[in-house]
Amino acid sequence: MTTREVTSDPEVDSGRPEADAALRQVRELRFLVLAAQREGNRQLAQALRPVDLTPAQAEIITTLDEHEPLTLATLGRYIVCESGSPSRLVDNLVQKGLVERENGTVDRRVVHLRLSPRGKSLVRHITEVDAAIDRMISERLAGFDLRSITDALRGIVRDTITGAKVTHRFPTAAPA
Repeated sequence: MTTREVTSDPEVDSGRPEADAALRQVRELRFLVLAAQREGNRQLAQALRPVDLTPAQAEIITTLDEHEPLTLATLGRYIVCESGSPSRLVDNLVQKGLVERENGTVDRRVVHLRLSPRGKSLVRHITEVDAAIDRMISERLAGFDLRSITDALRGIVRDTITGAKVTHRFPTAAPA
């Protein structure tokens, strides 16, 4: 089977087999990254369902557990699940009694976010879910150079808002 017979996408069929193969590989990578993200999110959502949390809510709880107290703006610099302000997600967690707001002692206009006792009680479950997903990824990528994969993905998100959030969250990892 020739490259031309395999290609059915006119955007990837330039008539130059090497260039077409490279473009198909880039497109395949893009869809594999998307599929991996969606599958991971599906598995995470399923594992969090018993505690009535979404993956985005779990990310906020985990981030607050690691760094509280945080202002809304600072929280927004850590979380990948939300590209803008996480205010809607935080409001929902406050309504559920999982996050508390408290005014700053120096500047009363500043609001600090903390986990409530109920929110703290969910950290262990979230940590166990994260660990199970990390183990699954580690097992499936056994034999691959994780540093190269990480560097490649950092290259994809370099100079983006979400890339900056990952770098902020994992500051010891050198960018690609």
